[in-house]
Amino acid sequence: MKIKKILAVLLAVLTVAACFAACSKGDGGEQQDGGAAAENAHIYILTAAEDHGWTGSVATFAKEKAKEVNAAGKYTAEVITAANAADQITKVEDIIAKGEKNIAVVIQPMDDTVQSAIQSLADAGIPYVAFDRIIDAVSASAVSNVKGDNEGIGAGAAAYFVENGLEPGDSVYVYEGDTSSVTTLRNSGFTKYLTGELAFGGQTIAEDKKWSEDDLNAITYSGAMNWSRSDTKTSFETLMGDANNAKIKWFYAQDDELTMGILEALQGGGIAESTKAAFLENKPFITGCGGLEELYAVLRGESYADIAQKCGGIMSVTYSPSMIQTAVQDMVDHLDGKTVTQDHIIACENVTPENVSEYKSFS
Repeated sequence: MKIKKILAVLLAVLTVAACFAACSKGDGGEQQDGGAAAENAHIYILTAAEDHGWTGSVATFAKEKAKEVNAAGKYTAEVITAANAADQITKVEDIIAKGEKNIAVVIQPMDDTVQSAIQSLADAGIPYVAFDRIIDAVSASAVSNVKGDNEGIGAGAAAYFVENGLEPGDSVYVYEGDTSSVTTLRNSGFTKYLTGELAFGGQTIAEDKKWSEDDLNAITYSGAMNWSRSDTKTSFETLMGDANNAKIKWFYAQDDELTMGILEALQGGGIAESTKAAFLENKPFITGCGGLEELYAVLRGESYADIAQKCGGIMSVTYSPSMIQTAVQDMVDHLDGKTVTQDHIIACENVTPENVSEYKSFS
């Protein structure tokens, strides 16, 4: 009887051990928890095509980080670009279909239609990090959701204006990016800072500078510029077609491309010279966001110097495509068995002529 009891105990122990080992893996045996068992894991990094502008530069920074991962030798990484959302969905499906063990994915979803493909990653037990475009319906299954602080961009612009003399009820013109949640957040961050609901850099607006709801009516919104420099240039020329608008001192552009559109309009021949002179005599302030090299060159005094010197100030809030490297590092940390913050929002900073040398730009 004693021998039978001993054998029964041993069998129970072995069963628990086997169950524990199996539970530490996903379907097909993929490693889920990181740490030592994730040695030699392969990281697929999916981005938009590497061409130009903010989106294209994501792939450039991703490739730089992949080289770093490969050089370290613990894991391997490769960047896979896609021309459009449908192409990206196919790339995800191909990865899953391979049935490889010990893989992970970092993905910059090209639009919300990629949701089903991301859900397929989760269903297959493949750990993934989402970057920039966070799809709420599947965000809870991500190791990490990495994005810049879109509300912080608006707050940064508002804080800069207030620091330079913006008073409650002053006329402000906002050049909006598009009709997406990004623009909504960048708008709300701007107004929330002015009303005291949101801080920037750890500080809120002074009590005597706070805006009321009525004061917010002094803000004019352009409507969607589609993140287009040329659309903004045309819009600004039309705005200045009414010489009275030369009195507007505060221009918040939600992307550096839009800011460059304003500067190109001021340099070009589409605005009456007398209106340009009146506008610049008012010492206007213009903000952007992103980290575009062309605008950083303006901040360094290397281009548009004649215009920039006549402005009250030009500034850009950080929202760099290099943030993809943080997303990849989050996956590496996860594979290392470290704790990773699931909602990883990267704080914004204001880049001015005084500190522009400290920041990395993109082309």
